[in-house]
Amino acid sequence: MANRDYYEILGLEKGASDDEIKKAFRKLALKYHPDRNQDNKEAEERFKEINEAYQVLSDPQKKAQYDQFGTADFGAGGGGFEGFDFGGMGGFGDIFETFFGGGFGGGGRRNGPSRGADIEYTLTLNFEEAVFGVDKEISITRSENCESCKGTGAKSGSAPKSCPKCGGSGQVRSQRQTPFGNFISTSACDRCGGTGQIIDDPCLECKGKGKVRKTRKISVKVPAGVDTGNVMPLRGQGEHGANGGPPGDLYLRINVMSSKTFKRSGFDIYIDYHLSMAKAALGTEIKVPTVDGDVKYTVPAGTQPGTLFRLKGKGVPRVNSSGRGDQYVNIIVDVPKNLNDKQKEALKLFMEASGEVFEEPKDSKDGKDKKGFMGKIFG
Repeated sequence: MANRDYYEILGLEKGASDDEIKKAFRKLALKYHPDRNQDNKEAEERFKEINEAYQVLSDPQKKAQYDQFGTADFGAGGGGFEGFDFGGMGGFGDIFETFFGGGFGGGGRRNGPSRGADIEYTLTLNFEEAVFGVDKEISITRSENCESCKGTGAKSGSAPKSCPKCGGSGQVRSQRQTPFGNFISTSACDRCGGTGQIIDDPCLECKGKGKVRKTRKISVKVPAGVDTGNVMPLRGQGEHGANGGPPGDLYLRINVMSSKTFKRSGFDIYIDYHLSMAKAALGTEIKVPTVDGDVKYTVPAGTQPGTLFRLKGKGVPRVNSSGRGDQYVNIIVDVPKNLNDKQKEALKLFMEASGEVFEEPKDSKDGKDKKGFMGKIFG
């Protein structure tokens, strides 16, 4: 963040009072905190900028140095604020404990309520299940609060106690002397592992963790029309939270198996249908397979190869909406490879009736077959 204006980051004018700086920081920190902007990299970077700006402007000595130099790159080495660690949210614990009482999972007291982790599960469906929807029962394994100790980790009749080293904050502070003043950094307490609590008599069921792994069966109602790549969220079905925090979510990633008959494109369905030359020329009535069963369709005389017929409303239902896509029938005209004498004679008569002259195909001098289309039929 070299040459960044810390006042501008906080939306302030240069010379803002301590009270104005605190109010601006609190407002922006609440807005861009990672717990409120999960998987949002832009918000995460903005959050880091806000905290870096506040670290400087809230400290009288650092603020005076910044006002004098007008840049964060103090010193000949241009190394910035040595000792700051912006790689994670834990480095701002002292600030958030002051402002927010440790309510956010990313900073402050580590033994405060925290949301459980999300779970991802791949649900494989066959083609028809995806088209029409289906009720499924799946099994997932997740961390749940231990029923024996109610998630405390302590044996029944006892309770965790505050860590004497960190005073229950889950963090310890260290001070570093630099040419620009004293800098204080925080890290997880090595005595309690950052939990802020010590358990002298751990629960036998969960061995002091407060959590146990459980396999649960969950009923899932898959709506009609889903496709590969769709994701269904099941709220509150993820890992259980800690210290009274809410559970995470379960995300079902849909995978649909291919069909031997049908091909899907969006909400439309495509199939190939083979016809003989005679039926394509004379016209015929056919039975077309659809996901709803066979339907009759009249193929008009003179139908050409590659013709697409549309069956309206015979496609895939639109997810959580009304209406369906269409089905398209691609006509493939089969040319016979081997003809008997009667078939050959019938085609010769057809050519004569059409005013065409049939000539026997001749092989080239090099012995390679140069027969044309009709030669292959009659040869």
